[in-house]
Amino acid sequence: MQSYIFLDLDDTLFQTIRKCGLGADDPQLQVRAYLPDGTPNSFATYKQQWLWHWLEKGFKIVPVTGRDGFAFDRVTLPFQEEIVLNHGAVILDKDRNIDRVWMAKIMQELPKYHELLLELWSEIEAYCLCNKGYKVRLVNDFDVTWYGVIKHVEGTEAPLELILKGIIKKHPYILNGSLYWHLNGNNLAVLPKIINKESAVSYLINNYKKQHPALVTFGAGDSNTDAPFMGLCDYALIPKNTQLYQSLALA
Repeated sequence: MQSYIFLDLDDTLFQTIRKCGLGADDPQLQVRAYLPDGTPNSFATYKQQWLWHWLEKGFKIVPVTGRDGFAFDRVTLPFQEEIVLNHGAVILDKDRNIDRVWMAKIMQELPKYHELLLELWSEIEAYCLCNKGYKVRLVNDFDVTWYGVIKHVEGTEAPLELILKGIIKKHPYILNGSLYWHLNGNNLAVLPKIINKESAVSYLINNYKKQHPALVTFGAGDSNTDAPFMGLCDYALIPKNTQLYQSLALA
């Protein structure tokens, strides 16, 4: 039986020092990712370190992350399998080359959503110019603009909820399902509906089934947007006290 785990990274396998509850120099922590200037900014707790060592003994590990290629390159873990980047927009093969079949499928559909994203994004930028503290950017990776991200200097969800309710939720392209939003902590993303982790993981699972007649799959993630791809798997792992954990606890 061949076992695969599709593994979200941030807030599942590591997190910022603020969320660790320990100092950056605490011997219980290990650095797992760096900022562009080389500053450590993501750390694994003792339990997360144990989880990684356990997984690498018996699983083929496929990271499924919202990180772009540059941010993923700053993660220190030695992944050996395919990689899902940009919330599912890009898949890299084991040699770190773009999966051409998947990319062709995405690029065939993306242009019609790109115009819709830019139209909504212009309204978001106008709002943020009139309200201090917001940081907005369109994520461009592999020479393609995929989606937009909004953060706030306060580092909390509260100011992001304001722009979410005031602009994003009531926008026609959100209401008709062409675009969707995701909020978790100080990170609000607006994405075309064709970019999602679930579709990318489904594509990989179908490929793996052709290679391995006996296949068991696990999914691990912390966010509500991880739930759909985890639902494709035979088993699911959810870190305690995360967004997805809280959502299930309240259900």
